Amino acid sequence: MVSPGTRADDEDLGVEEALALLRESPRRPQEDPGPSHGDPGPSHGDPGPSHGGSGPSQGGSGPSHGDPRPSHGGPGSSYGDPGPSHGDAGPAHEGPGPARGGPGSSRGGPGGPSHGNVAGSRGESGPSHRGSDPAHRGSGTSQGAPGSSPGAPGSSPGAHHRATPWPDARAVAERAARSAARAARREPVSMPLDEALGLTLAAPLTALTDLPSFDTSAMDGWAVAGPGPWAVRDEGVLAGHAEPAPLTDGEAARIATGARIPPDTTAVLRTEHGRTDDRGRLHPVRGVVHGQDIRPRGQECRGGDQLLPLGTLATPPVLGLAAAAGYDTLTAVPRPRVDVLVLGDELLTGGLPHDGLIRDALGPLLPPWLRALGAEVRTVRRIGDDAGALERAVTTSDADLVVTTGGTAAGPVDHVHPILRRIGAELLVDGVKVRPGHPMLLARLKDDQHLVGLPGNPLAAVSGLITLAEPLLRTLAARPAPERYALPLRDAVHGHPHDTRLVPVVLRDEGAVPLHYNGPAMLRGIAAADALAVVPPGGTRSGQEAELLDLPWATAGIGVCFT
Repeated sequence: MVSPGTRADDEDLGVEEALALLRESPRRPQEDPGPSHGDPGPSHGDPGPSHGGSGPSQGGSGPSHGDPRPSHGGPGSSYGDPGPSHGDAGPAHEGPGPARGGPGSSRGGPGGPSHGNVAGSRGESGPSHRGSDPAHRGSGTSQGAPGSSPGAPGSSPGAHHRATPWPDARAVAERAARSAARAARREPVSMPLDEALGLTLAAPLTALTDLPSFDTSAMDGWAVAGPGPWAVRDEGVLAGHAEPAPLTDGEAARIATGARIPPDTTAVLRTEHGRTDDRGRLHPVRGVVHGQDIRPRGQECRGGDQLLPLGTLATPPVLGLAAAAGYDTLTAVPRPRVDVLVLGDELLTGGLPHDGLIRDALGPLLPPWLRALGAEVRTVRRIGDDAGALERAVTTSDADLVVTTGGTAAGPVDHVHPILRRIGAELLVDGVKVRPGHPMLLARLKDDQHLVGLPGNPLAAVSGLITLAEPLLRTLAARPAPERYALPLRDAVHGHPHDTRLVPVVLRDEGAVPLHYNGPAMLRGIAAADALAVVPPGGTRSGQEAELLDLPWATAGIGVCFT
């Protein structure tokens, strides 16, 4: 388990690589022989990038476009691969957890509410089976999931093998983004300060002037010259006005915070540190030190000083510093462009569910979440179950990333796989060993364009968003990887025999409390959550540490991360 505060070297390198691409000379031919046929697939111990080449590392995100012979059955197999068909995996349970409603603790821990859905060791909500009240269809049958082939009872070990381990899937997405950035050669953009929040600086922030640019008063009070007592001028000095007349010894002038210091001023006497006598003369009530409460010109920086390096995330304080240093715009890495395609004839955009129709939960959920990941969401289109409309939408999009919802399984109206096969897309990830969200996928449409297929069930779609879309968009946006950390889980969590589980938790007193309502069709748990716990195969016992993935609003705040 990762210790708090640690970060893998390849994550830092990813940011530097992404920024370096913006500074490189014109595009050069890429050498990418791709993995050999003997490549057994992703290396569990080395999900990092290949630092020297443009292709995937030996960990293997799949072959490049230059490799006409993809390795069969791996996560990088092409749709030209005559390997196992997409229909050979039977419907898979999203997890083996116990049925909902069992006894369990509902405590929220000292100092915080329970939210009414905290999961105990036996009361944890078991993931729902496909068809058990789904909010979106198409997420129950997984490509390559462990289960039965139709008409052939028994497990299908080969089918499950095709799914990519969860850590490797995230690494594949990062490598895919680096490859896309190399191909796209995106130019830095100049953004007004009020539109630059969340962008990554593509150039160092260098001071355009001294800060402050003139001697200023740090406090309200009096500017005084020489020793006291002082005769006080009738005219005071206010911020934003022209330079005042010089003071002479024994003279004082009322001054406001931020106002220019009159020439020959000795110090600023704070309002609470002075008193006036009957003749209007000013006396100090404590000693006066030369230069006190004066901010000299250049105290914070001199013109030309580097204030922040390239690669810095533009937070609200960064925008304020840039404005103070004289900037109107910032040179930044452009936001990756995303088109969202919502699939399903059964989805309603308003009103109550009725007659077999359900509300679309992902249309409202995905765009702000994608923006929190640094994306520019250009369109949200509702396609329904029209295969032709979906193919047209995918093939005409010029976004960096196309995100689809639902349709990633093998049902009669699950069109994503057939369309990707028809247009010659390269499948990098076809199923991930994670619950919920097993049937997610990642495909390369063009050298500089990818598609993330999310399952249709809402929490399963969130899992896909975090597993595949987050590392891809973060890398394209040249954002630093979040610090990885672990906390003990207050209650035991049932695990899948083979797959990672992502379980909503709330943070309480140096620990994490698992929440109920964590089935693939449910949003009630994650709506109350601070983070997702990464539960390894087999589960965790009470008190055992688990890696946590912070949710955007839990760390940055609603106004910061979604605007």
